[in-house]
Amino acid sequence: MPIVERVEVHQFSYPVRHLGRDHAGNFVYAPDGNAAMDGFAVRVFADDGVVGEFVPIFGGKKAYLGQVLTVAPLLLGRDPDQREGFHTDAKRVLRHSGAIGASAWDCALWDMAGKRLGTSVARLLGAHRFRLPAYASTLHADRNGGLDSPQAFADFAVHCRELGFKAFKVHGWSDGDAREEAANLLHLRKVVGDDMALMIDPACELRTFADALYLGRACDEIGALWYEDPFRDGGWSQHAHRKLRQTLKTPLLITEHVRGLEPKADFIASEATDFVRADPNLDLGITGTMKIAHLAEAFGLDCELHGPGPAHRACMAAMRNSNYYELGLVAPHVGNAAPPAYLCDYSEALESVGSDGCYPVPDGLGLGVRYDWEFIRARTEQVHRFG
Repeated sequence: MPIVERVEVHQFSYPVRHLGRDHAGNFVYAPDGNAAMDGFAVRVFADDGVVGEFVPIFGGKKAYLGQVLTVAPLLLGRDPDQREGFHTDAKRVLRHSGAIGASAWDCALWDMAGKRLGTSVARLLGAHRFRLPAYASTLHADRNGGLDSPQAFADFAVHCRELGFKAFKVHGWSDGDAREEAANLLHLRKVVGDDMALMIDPACELRTFADALYLGRACDEIGALWYEDPFRDGGWSQHAHRKLRQTLKTPLLITEHVRGLEPKADFIASEATDFVRADPNLDLGITGTMKIAHLAEAFGLDCELHGPGPAHRACMAAMRNSNYYELGLVAPHVGNAAPPAYLCDYSEALESVGSDGCYPVPDGLGLGVRYDWEFIRARTEQVHRFG
């Protein structure tokens, strides 16, 4: 039986040209921007020489990192194949903070399992597809010459469609102006026609139920695939979203900001969402994500994964009830802000989408990617070691 001997957390940062933040803290195009993105990488070392690794995409928030460091000692002396035991223990330890910090470690444990067994995580999960249909998920709208107008959104959507994307999701302005957002959607549908799926995620910027209704009716008019997290409630109110569902035709996609299995089950049981969100970076890793996917499946609902990454691709490959891989966050004039931490051909670039509108599922050992530790170490600001 292998035993975890030590674990490491590498904090690093990297710049992204032409990326900045708006007054609400959302990422936007900034012509003079050079945003410093925070990231971290985790490594788990077993006594049989196998090393599990994981680098979350968009994972550098300090609150997240604090949780990762809190549960790191729980791994020491543990059989790394007993992921369910770690999942349960970390969930209890982090019960006051949503247990996000268990996620990166769980993904690293799955990476280790695949390497030890000589196969990919996708195949361990039962993958049945290795090309994933994707949608382009935009940066937030700006006033800086990027996604700054309905025509700019329409032009970018057409560009994405020409690359191969069959679906496009809007993150609008941080002002929460329902009328501006509705006008943007109506223009977007007029330009792209009916052969591209459209979605919108206000990211909890709308202030009132009336605002949510107004934008929701525009979603109905354009035949949006889904309407995501409209309210300033943080995406937490089951009652408010149930009332919205009762009024609109467009399906709601809620629970991005509701952590873990049981709260998402409550949203489903309360009929407060139509689609279910899950994220290996946030929902207790691959173990937690697959629990949520199967929960949604049992209720006859689809589970859409939030954000990109190799763990997301492995999970989606093994899920029946998921429609699109989220390629985000993208916009004209700025590259994807995901850390370029790979030695292999793995890519989250907009232009890496296939002509079929799909991204491939890595099928190498473990998560199927090779991390560029020279890149990570050159930008590392602190290393935390346990064991």
